[in-house]
Amino acid sequence: MSTRTDAELLAAHVAGDHAAFGELFARHRDRLWAVALRTMGNPDDAADGLQDGMVAAFRRAASYRGEAQVTTWLHRVVVNACLDRMRAAKVRRAEALPDDLEEYGNRGSLASATDDALDPADLSVAAERRRQVLDALATLPDEQRAALVLVDMEGYPVAEVAVMLDCAVGTVKSRCSRGRTRLAGLLSDLLDTDPGGAEHTDDGNRPPGGPVPSTHPPRGPPG
Repeated sequence: MSTRTDAELLAAHVAGDHAAFGELFARHRDRLWAVALRTMGNPDDAADGLQDGMVAAFRRAASYRGEAQVTTWLHRVVVNACLDRMRAAKVRRAEALPDDLEEYGNRGSLASATDDALDPADLSVAAERRRQVLDALATLPDEQRAALVLVDMEGYPVAEVAVMLDCAVGTVKSRCSRGRTRLAGLLSDLLDTDPGGAEHTDDGNRPPGGPVPSTHPPRGPPG
């Protein structure tokens, strides 16, 4: 892999380096896939959303002006592509849980255990918790879901999410707050039994109500 920075790779792509964009995508593929999958709700739609976003980024690379990090810009393009596809097709989450979502973790943190370390009973409980979280998340309006995925599940700062979603910081906070309030009723039993994790203070990154119970990042797109 090249030692060039993200910005250098994007500039090289704009200048005609045919390998630069592929290298940039490979560098951030897993994280972009995780966001697309959790936003869209199933692997097939996530693959389409991610592809739409990468095609848009490939074609619009010259519009990047450096106001934000390249990764922030890429996430913004992918999330917008996913939201556009969801709005157009009114995609809802499939009932089946995506196979490549790993074990449910503690609230506000990633799980450290692996499937190999859990007995079948633990795996069954983890799968049911994942299903509850994802099914509840699917009931939210698209914009609230995107904000919660990026802030609570992916751990991005609110200010950076505001850039990704092209809205004000206060809008992200409001979407997260409304989304958490709605989820609190749907996930009350799960939150009551969750062992908990370190919650952020009320500085805007974690509005009152607590973060969405997290799932491990998926391992990456098929292929």
